Amino acid sequence: MLEIRMRMRSLGLAGALVVLGSTSLARADTLGDLAGELQGALDGGSLAWALLVIFGAGLATALTPCVYPMIAITVSIFGARQAKTKVEGALLSLSFVLGIAALFVPLGMVSALTGAAMGSALTNPWVLGGLALLFVAMALSMFGAWDMSLPSGLQQKLAQVGGSGYRGAFLIGFVNGLIAAPCTGPVLSVLLTYVGTTQSVGFGALALGSYSFGLGALFFVVGTFAVSLPKSGRWLEHVKSVFGVVMLVLALYYLRSLLQLPRPAVRETLWWAIPAGLLVFGLVFGAVHLSFKEGTALQRTRKGIGVATAVAGALGLLFWLEALPPGAHIEWMDDYERASTIARERNRPLLVDFGADWCGACQELEHDAMSDPRVVAESRRFVPVRVDLSANAATPEKWAILRERYEQPGLPLVVVHDGEGNEHRRITGPVSADEFLDLLRAVN
Repeated sequence: MLEIRMRMRSLGLAGALVVLGSTSLARADTLGDLAGELQGALDGGSLAWALLVIFGAGLATALTPCVYPMIAITVSIFGARQAKTKVEGALLSLSFVLGIAALFVPLGMVSALTGAAMGSALTNPWVLGGLALLFVAMALSMFGAWDMSLPSGLQQKLAQVGGSGYRGAFLIGFVNGLIAAPCTGPVLSVLLTYVGTTQSVGFGALALGSYSFGLGALFFVVGTFAVSLPKSGRWLEHVKSVFGVVMLVLALYYLRSLLQLPRPAVRETLWWAIPAGLLVFGLVFGAVHLSFKEGTALQRTRKGIGVATAVAGALGLLFWLEALPPGAHIEWMDDYERASTIARERNRPLLVDFGADWCGACQELEHDAMSDPRVVAESRRFVPVRVDLSANAATPEKWAILRERYEQPGLPLVVVHDGEGNEHRRITGPVSADEFLDLLRAVN
């Protein structure tokens, strides 16, 4: 039931912006299933790609003004620069990175454990609005409108924790995550929200572990090999601007249904070319390299226009990635009761798909299985109905069908009934097009 690819195609574009400029799994029924699916995803490369993107987000966070200037000093504090051998320096540096992971990995696991609540909450306009406001506030902080920082007294106390040696390096790594909170916060908010929708404890731990190792990578390199990093400069502010653009894209992405933003049903060329052009224009015009705090009024205006067009372009590309390939679309009905009646009267099998635009696993099923031309053709034997639980479409009656009639706590869910109305099989996670096709063909 593990899903990575579709979510990484959508939210992963935002992650790719972070990596280049410097970033759902479905619930597993048992730990055994989860372990097998994690291994399967690794074998297929999808999980590996997801974790690589998240690692890149951590590495990009290390290039922000909250973290980067601290690297050389912090490495000296826990003694890696004074190590007698490179092996000792590597072990001290690794202890430091594990300290960071000890802070963040539990956050990922807790977020995944509350995933069912997160999925339901993402249908609530107030929750979506709150998340969007949070991302906008963090974007403004990245652009310098206001500063997020821990009180100086608290920073000093945290910096005094630990000392030299492996234990000290571990403790310093742990508190370093707290000291760097002003710049890790925006990325963590996105990542934890994403992990929450996956409802996979295993992926939550892997994702936050990958982020921790990305955040600590430069510390490890400096501590192990005693390299000198480039001096701080304006380029650090450019990294923050990239984060700001990403935060604004995600704010609008969460509000896409509430704002009724136009989205393509299929992947049309214009829906790719125009957003790509806007994104390039925005980056060139000043979205990243200009500043709201410095320069002339004209330069600040250029910065604003650049940010707006870059955000619009990136959002358009997200929508294009979510769209289906041309001609790969099942003709769904939207009235469950009417579809059930038609199927019963005509003795035809019934195909019921519960989905939502916030459900990554649902989108994976849509794009990787149900958009296959063979599946589309086979579905014409069925009466297909989709129960849409997106924020702007969900109703108490629709949730009752899912939770009471089918006794299913969350998404994704696809149920196949035979021609006599009996439930033949249900799917609760992404499957391949071949598996889905075999399932349909087995139903009379």
